[in-house]
Amino acid sequence: MADMNTDIIEAFRANAGVLGADVAGGYFDGKRLVLLHHVGRVSGKEYVTPLVAATDGDAYVLVGSMAGAPKDPAWVANVEDGPGETTIEVGDQTVGVATTVVRPTAPEWERLYGIWAEYWPAAKEYETQTDRKFPVIVLEPKA
Repeated sequence: MADMNTDIIEAFRANAGVLGADVAGGYFDGKRLVLLHHVGRVSGKEYVTPLVAATDGDAYVLVGSMAGAPKDPAWVANVEDGPGETTIEVGDQTVGVATTVVRPTAPEWERLYGIWAEYWPAAKEYETQTDRKFPVIVLEPKA
């Protein structure tokens, strides 16, 4: 997974955030990705994770699906336990964002998850792989 992420990050940065059919087997062709910067809550190590991002107004909506794995990806806990803000790379820009993790018990979860699932049709397949509901992460650009 790390090698695939490295390839995606390099292609993202080389092409101002646009990934075509020649990257990751075309899996992300035509979709918006962001590079999420986060710090490991245990290791303290800095990470960059490429993620599919839908939009809700000016905000970016991410989901911790990990393709339907039984547990949340580590980056979700890193963001949740973090300072409530981070940076993302969008296109050729780096943007400061406020972070909010929305769990399935929250009233806005269904609406936000619906936005992402509509944008990323593979979500339906991911849902069949697990009984868990995926956390939603909202990234609000800071002024």
